Amino acid sequence: MLRQWRASTIQKAVKDPRIQRRQVQFRENNSLPIPKLASVVLHRSSPWNCRSHRLNKSSSPFDATGYTSRTHTTLSAKSEPTLADAQRRTIYALSTPPGKAGIAVIRVSGPDALEVWRRVTRKKKSGDTPNPWMLQRRHVVDPETEERLDDSLTVFFKGPKSFTTEDTLELHIHSGRAVLSAVLRALAKLPYCRPAAPGEFTRRAFEGGRLDLTQVEGLRDLIDAETEAQRRVAVSGAEGTARARYAALRSQIIECLVFVEGFIDFGEDVDELGQEAMIREAHDRALNIINCIRSHLDDNRRGEILRSGIKLAIFGPPNAGKSSLFNFLAQRDAAITSPIPGTTRDVLTLTLDIGGFPVVLSDTAGLRETLDTVEQVGVGRAGNAVKEADLSLCVLSLPDVLSSPDNALVQIPDEVKGHLKPDTLFLLNKSDTIASLPPNQSLTFMEYGDGYDNSKRPQFWTASLRTSEGTQSFLDGLAQVLRTRYSDGFDYTSPLITHARHRDFLEQAVMHLEEFIAFSASEVDIAAESLRYAARAIGSVSGLDVGVEEVLGGIFSSFCVGK
Repeated sequence: MLRQWRASTIQKAVKDPRIQRRQVQFRENNSLPIPKLASVVLHRSSPWNCRSHRLNKSSSPFDATGYTSRTHTTLSAKSEPTLADAQRRTIYALSTPPGKAGIAVIRVSGPDALEVWRRVTRKKKSGDTPNPWMLQRRHVVDPETEERLDDSLTVFFKGPKSFTTEDTLELHIHSGRAVLSAVLRALAKLPYCRPAAPGEFTRRAFEGGRLDLTQVEGLRDLIDAETEAQRRVAVSGAEGTARARYAALRSQIIECLVFVEGFIDFGEDVDELGQEAMIREAHDRALNIINCIRSHLDDNRRGEILRSGIKLAIFGPPNAGKSSLFNFLAQRDAAITSPIPGTTRDVLTLTLDIGGFPVVLSDTAGLRETLDTVEQVGVGRAGNAVKEADLSLCVLSLPDVLSSPDNALVQIPDEVKGHLKPDTLFLLNKSDTIASLPPNQSLTFMEYGDGYDNSKRPQFWTASLRTSEGTQSFLDGLAQVLRTRYSDGFDYTSPLITHARHRDFLEQAVMHLEEFIAFSASEVDIAAESLRYAARAIGSVSGLDVGVEEVLGGIFSSFCVGK
């Protein structure tokens, strides 16, 4: 019944000559849209007379009966629909760390960046168009009240010659909490602007072809770099060195694919010997590509380790000085130290710079047999930390491991032997407690454990963490070990594998290339598909063949909002 009543009411209203006259008036005035009669002709007590259907009486040109009011000539701004985030393509964000500082930079990017410049900046005797790529001193104002918010330097980047390839505006203002809040509130008042999502500026640069994924990751690593080694690796990636090398690998695979496709299309015009020669040529090219990729895969994960940090685990028996060494390297009391065995019962970690290399240092519980349930858990975690570490450092108490004060034989405790690796380093602590200490060259380790080559002398240092005697020599030696293992002979301009996904895609490419070689000449049409998969895997490293939203979202979401 209600539907029938509503339909008949609307039909009567449409046929009403007064409303027809009003429609003619609306057509003559293009600035006023024709209303939805189903929303305005209903009586105030109608069940459909809700906020979503009823026009605001104070701002609408219609009265309660659906006729235009003589006192209104324009629609209120409140009746204009709000733009969705997808429609607001112009984004803004603070690109510098928040807090008190001399300068803060607010970045605006999108099709309405020029309009933002016109709405929120002012200067006497200035035109309506900025000089691109030039700093200009202008006042930042509220777009509604014209209140002056700050004195700033503005620079407008005309797309596509900008980071995002879009029109971009940067506001260099004073970095104060009140100033930043006022300017960000002013930008929020513009209906075509919205706050940027994390990494959205960089994502637009990627989508605009300014960067590929290896450059995006290099840029993120450069922002996160804390040591010289990390900086050098990140700069190489951000500058596009890896991009060029991966592009060369992909081009080689495509050339091989073109060669095979030519054989498929025109192989009938070649005799049998010629066909075999063409297949051998394609296989040789694929084999060369495989060897090239494997040379990068066989890097002992140096690129990934340098980016994320070298895991260095300190282990040894109780009261050997492990926590004292941890505090010495941290240069603060990060771990509790006491003469009571079993003080440390969990793995403590911190990140520090040793010789320009990022090191994730771990202090572990003392290795011993114990009946304490909690300490047993700590000992188990200590063993796992040593097993997962890239480098392990065994700390021993020199008076406890020397067979006699006059003997230069070092005996490793049984609880420690099972955790030794071929490259384990040793620090013999408490050297100040021995009156006549033999020189390092005369010290001999009696037992290295099953993992050691008895013909190879382990690397060790003697020191006293209490008096700091020998600590500088230990630091220099440890830095040299890191330099030898992770830097010597290392080309920072090579296509360094700095992320696990790079390694995964390269391994996939090798697998598909090996599949191609395994196919016979009669299956060359199927083998060509393996080459396509290999080229797609290499392209996925740079983002040429990446179409998965989850992959892109995972990369860009790790950026800060202003980047």
